[in-house]
Amino acid sequence: MATTKFKDMPVHLSGDFIATGAAAPDFELVKTDLGTLSLSSLKGKRVILNILPSLDTGVCAMSVRKFNQLAASLPDTVVLAISKDLPFAHARFCTVEGIENLVPLSDFRHSDFDENYGVLMADGPLQGLLARSVVVIDREGKVVYTELVPEIPPEPDSDRAVDAAKRA
Repeated sequence: MATTKFKDMPVHLSGDFIATGAAAPDFELVKTDLGTLSLSSLKGKRVILNILPSLDTGVCAMSVRKFNQLAASLPDTVVLAISKDLPFAHARFCTVEGIENLVPLSDFRHSDFDENYGVLMADGPLQGLLARSVVVIDREGKVVYTELVPEIPPEPDSDRAVDAAKRA
């Protein structure tokens, strides 16, 4: 069982955080139009998963803004911002912030993503939300980079994730 921290207190994740070298499990998440998007529909592209607890926190919002900027310069790469926020919150945030280069997705309806990627916080004050992390998947569907932040508040290392995507 993987762990992270929130305010210096350990937070256990449900299952094991996905490992580099693993085949990325398919998932189906909800888009802002309430349709779904699956990983299998992105086959042949590089994919960056920016996984976060909630867009309604300053660090998460900052992370999505940064990945949005970086996504504009990544050909043949899809950047996904994934949280348990409802699709309506994703749409509102993206409209207000001018987010156009990444795809916001909600894990509110399907539970296989958070379990298969090992990112569901099983305890602590944010129990039930997704742990801040990044996963980069190559064109063949293999995980080539992962980062589970050691403490929930800081941003993930988006530059390292982008470098991994460029090499994938």
